[in-house]
Amino acid sequence: MIKKSMLVEKITRRTIGFVLTMLILSIGVFYLSRLAPGDPLQSFYGDAIESMSTEELDAARIRLGLDSPVYVQYVKWISNAFQGDFGLSLKYKMPAMAVITPLIGNTLILGGIAYILVFALATLLALFCAMHEDTLIDRIICKVGTAAYYIPPFWLGVVLVLIFSVNLGLLPSSGAYSVGKSDDILNRIQHMILPLVVMILSHLWYYAYMIRNKLLDEIRKDYVLLAKAKGCTKTEIVLKHCFRNVAPTIVNIMAISIPHVLSGTYIAEAVFNYPGIGALSVQSAKYHDYNLLMLTVLITGVLVIASSIIAQSVNEVIDPRIKLMEESP
Repeated sequence: MIKKSMLVEKITRRTIGFVLTMLILSIGVFYLSRLAPGDPLQSFYGDAIESMSTEELDAARIRLGLDSPVYVQYVKWISNAFQGDFGLSLKYKMPAMAVITPLIGNTLILGGIAYILVFALATLLALFCAMHEDTLIDRIICKVGTAAYYIPPFWLGVVLVLIFSVNLGLLPSSGAYSVGKSDDILNRIQHMILPLVVMILSHLWYYAYMIRNKLLDEIRKDYVLLAKAKGCTKTEIVLKHCFRNVAPTIVNIMAISIPHVLSGTYIAEAVFNYPGIGALSVQSAKYHDYNLLMLTVLITGVLVIASSIIAQSVNEVIDPRIKLMEESP
């Protein structure tokens, strides 16, 4: 009964924290977006705004709800948001949710695959380097990985397009799929290859290096010497003991890396003209499309905060000591 009440208390506490964080995020973005220079009416009316009179501009602001004080606009927006209405996209002249819905899947697929590949490859690479510490192959991987990490993703994307799309004609240079082939999985995979390569190369060594160092710190602990004295091989020690002890740290790294990987997704979408919420968020900020910007930021915030909560829960399963520390007075 006590464990059940503690579980309910924990879920309630995390839910309240999640809601408060999203509320603070929405307030910050709402106010900051309106402090940016520029007129949102430009997005809605385009060049026609130049021929509009002052009276027509004032009437337009009233119709779009831009005439009220910012706090009044926010209260109205948040009230509608709780009912599933996130407002009208000023640029696309349709509900913001209708604009973003077809693109969410593209970003989640691209970002999700990149996220899994980055950490799977980073973990394998870290394990390999840790088991071959200070050998020639370890030094080569460290130098090549460091050099690859510092290559600008935008420049790397352009180079890959020139080589594999323009010169060799092997891979498509833009889009999520070819015209009329939205249901062709193979075609979608071909369009994701270059963006994935850019995202993996720009993130792989950063996380592999962190995991490698954590493993090396673990390998130098006293219990490893005892395991060696008992006749355990280095592979057994690293995989069965060190890696298990480092696993909670890896999960934490994976959780806090969500914004980093998402930013890489946004860059890849911009370079390869890949239709997703990353490119859409940049456009919404550029054109002062407030409602669309709010929705894209909130979706990103939900992904980041939810991943942190999930990572903490997974850590408690992997390492019960974390749970005991929370429950101790």
